[in-house]
Amino acid sequence: RLAAEGRTVLVSSHLLSEMALTAEQLVVIGRGRLISDSTVAEFVDRSSESTVRVRSPQLDALRSVLLSQGLTVREDGSGVAPALVVVDSTTDVIGGLAGSQGIVLYELASQQGSLEDAFMKLTGDDVQYHASGVDPGAGAHHANTQQAMGGAL
Repeated sequence: RLAAEGRTVLVSSHLLSEMALTAEQLVVIGRGRLISDSTVAEFVDRSSESTVRVRSPQLDALRSVLLSQGLTVREDGSGVAPALVVVDSTTDVIGGLAGSQGIVLYELASQQGSLEDAFMKLTGDDVQYHASGVDPGAGAHHANTQQAMGGAL
C-alpha cells in the first residue's frame, strides 16, 4: 500500500531469502561503504553465476565434449549421483552438444544463484565478522549468514 502511494519502506534484515521475495530495490552497505544500490534481480545477476547441472551415464564423454568447446566444467558433489556443473552456458547448448554426440542425459537443469549467494560473494571482503568454527549440525547455514552479515544489509 505504501509503495502505491510513492513512499519508501526501509527494511534492514539478515533474512536474505525473505528480502528476495519482498524487496524491489536493494542497498548493501558494508563497513560504512555503499557496496551496491540496484534491484534485487540486477544484484543477483551481477554477483552470482549461472550454471547448468547435468547428469549422464556417459559423464566422461560429456565432460570431454564440453571442455572441447571451451566451457568451464566442474564436478558437482552435492547430489547422490555424480554430476557436472557447467558455468555460463545454457541447457540448449549443453543438450545440443550431448545430442550431437549421442550422449544420453538423465538431468539437465539451469541453476541461478540466490540473493544470499550473491551477497556473500560481493561482500566477502567488506563484512565485519567472518564465520568460523560453527558446528554444521547446529544451524551452521543460518549462523554463517548472520555472522557474515555483520550489519552489512
